[in-house]
Amino acid sequence: MFYQVLKYILLGPLLRLVFRPRIEGLEHVPEEGAAIIAGNHLSFADHFVMPAIVPRRVTFLAKAEYFTGPGLKGRLTAAFFRGVGQIPVDRSGGHASQAAIASGLAVLRKGRLLGIYPEGTRSHDGRLYKGRTGVASMALRAGVPVIPCAMIGTFEAQPTGRRLPRAMRITIRFGAPLEFSRYAGLVDERTALRAVTDEIMYAILKLSGQEYVDMYAGEAKAAAQARAHGRRGQGSAS
Repeated sequence: MFYQVLKYILLGPLLRLVFRPRIEGLEHVPEEGAAIIAGNHLSFADHFVMPAIVPRRVTFLAKAEYFTGPGLKGRLTAAFFRGVGQIPVDRSGGHASQAAIASGLAVLRKGRLLGIYPEGTRSHDGRLYKGRTGVASMALRAGVPVIPCAMIGTFEAQPTGRRLPRAMRITIRFGAPLEFSRYAGLVDERTALRAVTDEIMYAILKLSGQEYVDMYAGEAKAAAQARAHGRRGQGSAS
C-alpha cells in the first residue's frame, strides 16, 4: 500500500514534475515474469526515478547503510526504504556478497523485477566503471533475462554531495533484454561470470554514452579522495 501511494500519489508525480523524464525503450521491460534491470548509477535520485516510470514494481538491492543511520533521520530513511520494498545489502564482500545474491534470487523466484547497479556504488565523476559479477551470478542461477538501463542526466541533476536535485530533464533508456542460456552450467566459473558481466556493462555503455573506466568504482573513488587529501596536505604544509 505504501509503495502504491508513493508511486502514484506522492513521489511519482513529483519526480515527473522535477525531471520531466524522457523514456526510451520501455517496451523492453517484460509485462510479467522475472527479470533483472541492470543500470548505471549516477545519483541518489536513480533509486526512485526509474522505478517511478516502470509500470511494474521494481525491487532494488540497497546498501545496508540506508537502513542503519543514527537518530530520527536514520529511522525515517530506514522506514522509507523498507516501505518501498528495498532490500538491505551488506557490501563488505565475502559471505555478505553471497547473502546479497541469495536475497536477489528470492525476489526473482517470485517472478518479480529486480533492480541492481552492477558498479556497486554511485559514480563520483559521471563515468561508467567496471561491473561486479553478482549480477551475472543471479542471472545465470535464476535463468532470467537482463534488461540494460541507462540513466542520463541524473549526475548533473544531483551529483554526490548535493542534497536536493536540480529541476532539469533527464532520459531513461532501456535496451533489448540480454539472455545468457549459452552459459548454462557455468555459474561457478569466474571467467563465465566476468564475460556475462562485461557484456551487460557494454550494453549499458552503448545506451548511456559514458566514458568507461576498467576499474571498480569504489577503488576509483577511494583513489580520488586520497589524491584530494594529499593536495590539501601539501597546501597546508606550504
